Amino acid sequence: MRNRSHRSRAVLAVVAAALLGVAGCDATGGDSPAPNGSTAAGRPSPRPTPAWDRSPGSVAAVGDSITRGFDACTVLSDCPEASWATGSDAGVRSLAVRLLGAAGAAEHSWNYAVTGARMADLPGQMAQAVTREPDLVAVMAGANDACRSSVSAMTSVAEFRTDFEDALDTLREALPKAQVYVASVPDLKRLWSEGRTNPLGKQVWKLGICPSMLGDADSLDAAATLRRDTVQDRVEAYNTVLAEVCAKDRYCRFDGGAVFDYRFGTDELSHWDWFHPSKSGQAWLAETAYRVVTARKPVA
Repeated sequence: MRNRSHRSRAVLAVVAAALLGVAGCDATGGDSPAPNGSTAAGRPSPRPTPAWDRSPGSVAAVGDSITRGFDACTVLSDCPEASWATGSDAGVRSLAVRLLGAAGAAEHSWNYAVTGARMADLPGQMAQAVTREPDLVAVMAGANDACRSSVSAMTSVAEFRTDFEDALDTLREALPKAQVYVASVPDLKRLWSEGRTNPLGKQVWKLGICPSMLGDADSLDAAATLRRDTVQDRVEAYNTVLAEVCAKDRYCRFDGGAVFDYRFGTDELSHWDWFHPSKSGQAWLAETAYRVVTARKPVA
């Protein structure tokens, strides 16, 4: 296990006190018989691919304002009932509702996402989530790591990787077999391209929404173009990290870039800020997550 921050260790100590510890691995002595599953030559046979449970019985969500349903219902407010992951809104039909039904979702789903959160906040959210012992944890984070006051303020790719690995480590120390669905970071450059056609949207952006990408929205000069391309490159690098780290975890499924690749339109953006998903956008996120979670095989 890699070294983690003092904060992460403190949070984990609390969680460990509430949950059963993970059993240690058994060792086999040199004169002991070969364990079950070993070949005659003494080489262990390949471990079977774990069976993915396409019908998990509980869902916890971690992430940022998108998972809180920010600006989906009212201006500058969270609307967790419209969350793609755990919301109760009948028009959205969240991942939890699709998996568990409305009554089941109300009792067996929990939303620990926080508006404004970055990947560095995910280990703490995950520590809260594991106290519920969910069968599935839905993850969507990373937009705020790129949406900073300037390009230089963006989270580095190395830090992003470490924070995401810490979050999964937090989960695995408490729940070794809990399943994880990871959504890719949305295409921020498409947000700029779609939203800049709306005069109201551009005025709202001036209040400080994702300045690294959306600042000076009408400028097409070389500096502005380079700034947006740099942010876009960072988002793509974040998604590569999410895919690579998830691929190393036997119970993790990445969306294959589906959220990033989606060619959304203005109807799927909040008409209060032209940045966060509207209820229509939240419904698409829920449908995409459900498709990945219930697929017979992981997305290629």
